[in-house]
Amino acid sequence: MVLTDSHAHIYAEQFKPDRDAALERAYAAGVRTILMPNIDHTSIDVMLETEARHPGHCRAMMGLHPCHVLKGFEQELYRVEDWLSKRPFVAVGECGVDLYWDKTTLAWQQEALKVQLDLAKKHQLPIVLHTRDAFDETAALVEAAQDGTLTGVFHCFSGTKEEAERAVRLGFKLGIGGVATFKNGGLDKVLPHVGLEHLLLETDCPYLAPVPHRGKRNEPSYLPLIAQRVADLLQRDVAEIAEATTRNAAALFKL
Repeated sequence: MVLTDSHAHIYAEQFKPDRDAALERAYAAGVRTILMPNIDHTSIDVMLETEARHPGHCRAMMGLHPCHVLKGFEQELYRVEDWLSKRPFVAVGECGVDLYWDKTTLAWQQEALKVQLDLAKKHQLPIVLHTRDAFDETAALVEAAQDGTLTGVFHCFSGTKEEAERAVRLGFKLGIGGVATFKNGGLDKVLPHVGLEHLLLETDCPYLAPVPHRGKRNEPSYLPLIAQRVADLLQRDVAEIAEATTRNAAALFKL
């Protein structure tokens, strides 16, 4: 069984003591491709270093995380644009709107997302969207920018059936992670109504570890637990889930 972790911060500080070992565990578990979303300028070096140490397995994105859209964010976006023009990346991201931590920066976050939507179109790359407590705000900007060329994923999707349908209408995938395994995660009521062709699997490590590791550091080797949960919810074989989501990721990110 071969799997793709479509969203993993494996370069994060939490993996400093055992990053290579964690990646070896992932490969042993069948997770062959790990896509790394950028956060801001401080994460770029270690992310690219991880990609260089694990060629063909770890692939980098380039973007500015909404929680890091702060005063002077324009400089961060200049860096993103510069990097996108210098070398290949699999996507623009992660970017979007987050109203969980700070509602006061909404206007800045919206402006930063508009810029990154334009960059995704300019570079013909998919965009990876972060939408915590802000699905409507994010989707509205994507709808305004959608000219038929935008593709991407609503990462860490944990929304309603209606929100899932809205994302699919936009031509976007849903990134399904550890929340699917949570007792009150809500995805048990949503995923049976979404076609498998619209799904990607992700860990979002080191965050949101699936049951039975909930509350601990997450890592890509836990992705089979998420695949199994999706299989159970869709009443399909886990091998079919793995094959379809890996194919979906390969098509979206041109892997």
